[in-house]
This record gives sequence, structure tokens and C-alpha cells, in this order.
Amino acid sequence: MVTKHIQRMTKEKRIKEPVKLRQKKLADGNISLYLDIYRNGKRHYEFLKLYLIPERTKDDREANRQTLQLANSIKSKRIVEMQNGEYGFKPHFADNVLFFDFYRSMCQARLGVESRGNWGNWLSCLKHLEKYEKNKNITFAEITPEWVQGFKDYLDDAAYCNSGRMLDDNGKVPKLARNSKVSYFAKLCACLNEAFDKRVIAVNPTRGVSNFKPEEGTRMYLTIDELKKLIQTPCKCQEVRDAFLFSCLTGLRRSDIERLKWGDVYQQGDFTRIIFRQKKTKGQEYLDITPQAAEVMGERKADSENVFKWFLYPEDTNNVLRMWVLSAGINKDITFHCGRHTFAVMMLDLGTDIYTVSKLLGHKMLSTTQIYAKVLDKNKQKAVANIPNLFEAKEDDV
Repeated sequence: MVTKHIQRMTKEKRIKEPVKLRQKKLADGNISLYLDIYRNGKRHYEFLKLYLIPERTKDDREANRQTLQLANSIKSKRIVEMQNGEYGFKPHFADNVLFFDFYRSMCQARLGVESRGNWGNWLSCLKHLEKYEKNKNITFAEITPEWVQGFKDYLDDAAYCNSGRMLDDNGKVPKLARNSKVSYFAKLCACLNEAFDKRVIAVNPTRGVSNFKPEEGTRMYLTIDELKKLIQTPCKCQEVRDAFLFSCLTGLRRSDIERLKWGDVYQQGDFTRIIFRQKKTKGQEYLDITPQAAEVMGERKADSENVFKWFLYPEDTNNVLRMWVLSAGINKDITFHCGRHTFAVMMLDLGTDIYTVSKLLGHKMLSTTQIYAKVLDKNKQKAVANIPNLFEAKEDDV
């Protein structure tokens, strides 16, 4: 009887606590805290990114006490969330929704709203998800942190570029670049975040699975002298030429130039001002432009008309630019977005402070603009210019 009573108490405790706080000792001596969650007959783990450290001082003990307190509060919150979902205080979770149907609906919602490049990344990620997961009817209930980690491992070890046109020096399809891995894994996380926000799932399986660290890309740009040379070189597509030069002179992205209408252009004293909302960041911008940039726009038309009228796909636009740059004798791989880089570097080269450049570019974070300061570091230039001429022979040596 005593044994049965103990078993009953143990069972009741297990029912009341579907979430348990557990510990895992790491190689560095720290202890990782994670939640062991048992729901609907399935177990999965939520790694909290909280760690207990070896207690050598009073401060160490206090730090561990606060860490455990935080971990237990997260545990309590998860229990409440699960109970509310199960007993009807809040809408039931719909984790029987098909994952791929949900993901495709997110792709469709972005068509025509976001840039074609970002929308294309969503589709590319979908292709990799379909290669990774053979069960096309997988539900959100089956998406666990282990499944998410498995997709990350697939991107890192087994994924190749989707385009068969991209071959390496050996004629083989290359593996994914680091930033492609970052982008695709971020798309999966965005999908699961939305599923969590819409209460499709009770627990977000991306918790504890970090993204790849992005690789710093090369920001190709034109110098002022190269830009002058380019302006003097004929371009086979006048519309592309004008739009690109406008980007070089204002720092605007292609997406914002495409949407720019004459109703967004105002005359304010001696300056022409553009008032627009950035497509990428949704930020409201007030940008004063130079007479040169205003001249590139051409003659003013009706407020409802677009300032620039060119309808080439990004790849076709970039091909026109590459031919134009090549005919100008400039040996650089220039795309339309390089116009924005050119503007940023030109501003810094002319002595504009980095805070003002950040505002001109519409950056929300100054750290984003600091990348351009790294590209053009005049202190480095001055430093290397101080190296004496080591190859100059002295008169005594002749």
C-alpha cells in the first residue's frame, strides 16, 4: 500500500510539473540550465542560455542564486502557458498545422511587398527545407529543437547552392557561403517565431539554437575619380545610368528609387528635399539632395508619376552596370547596391562625420555605418604613408 501511495504521489507530481529544470555540466566547468518539457506524450528541451559558475567567492554564490531564480521563473511561466493552453483559459494551440503549408503562406505574403532578393531567399530556404525534411506533411508538433539543430547542421555540412549555374574552380556546385547559411536559418527562425506569436505552437523550438555568425562582406564602391570617369562614359541604358548615379549621389536603395514619385519631391529654399518612407526599415526619411542629384532626376512631371522609369530585373540591371563600368576601364564588380556604398564612402572621404552619414543613409544603428568607416580609415592611410622609402640608395652607397 505504501508503495502504491508513493507511486500515486509521484504520478501526480509528474502531471502537475510537465516542465522540469535540469542541469548539464560543460567542459569549461560551468553548468548549463535547461528545461525538460513533456507535452502530449512527447519530450523536448529548451536551453535557457543560463549558466551556473564554479562558486569560488561570495559574489559567485550570489550570481548563481540569481541565475537559478531566473531559471525557475521561466520554468513557472512555461508551466502556466501549457496549463492555460490545455485547460481552455486561452485558445488551444494548433500544432497540427502543416509546417510547409505555413511556410509557403509566409513566402506568398512577401511577394511584391519585400524586395525580390529577400523574397528569393525565402524560396531558396524552402528548397533546402524540402531537401532536409522528406516528410512533406510534417506538423508543427514534430518540429523540435533537435529538428531545428538538424537543419542548421544540414546547412553547415550538406547543403549546396541551389543554382546549377554557379560552379567552383573544379566545375562542381559549391557549398553554401556563410552568409547564405545565416540568411536561410534566419528564415526558418522567422517562420517559427510567427507560429509562436500566432499560438500555433506553445514553445518556440528555436530557443537555445543560435544562428551562424555572419561573415563580414566586401563593400565594393567607386572612388570620386572613378565616378567622374564613369559619368564621361556612354551607357547603353540611359534609365539605368540615371538611377545608378542618383543612388551614388543620395545613398538611396534600389527599392526606394523604384518607388520614388514626384509627389515625394519638394523644393525647400535652395535645396531639393525628398520625403519618403524606407521600404526596408519603414523609417520616415527627410533627405536634402544636391543640385547634381536633382538634375539627374530630369524634368518634373505629375505628382503621381515615378521619377525613374526602368523595369529591368535586378540581374539585368547589374549586367548593364557591369558592361558600363568595364567600358569605363574600371576593374571592379559593381552592382546597383554599390551606389549606396559609393555615397557612404564618398561622404566620409569628404570629411563628413559618421553620425551625419548615418542619418543620411537612414541607418537605425550607428554600428551599421561604422562598417564604412572601416573601409575608409584615413588614420591607417596616414600611418602607412609615414613609412620611409627603404629602397632609396644613399649617395655613399652609389
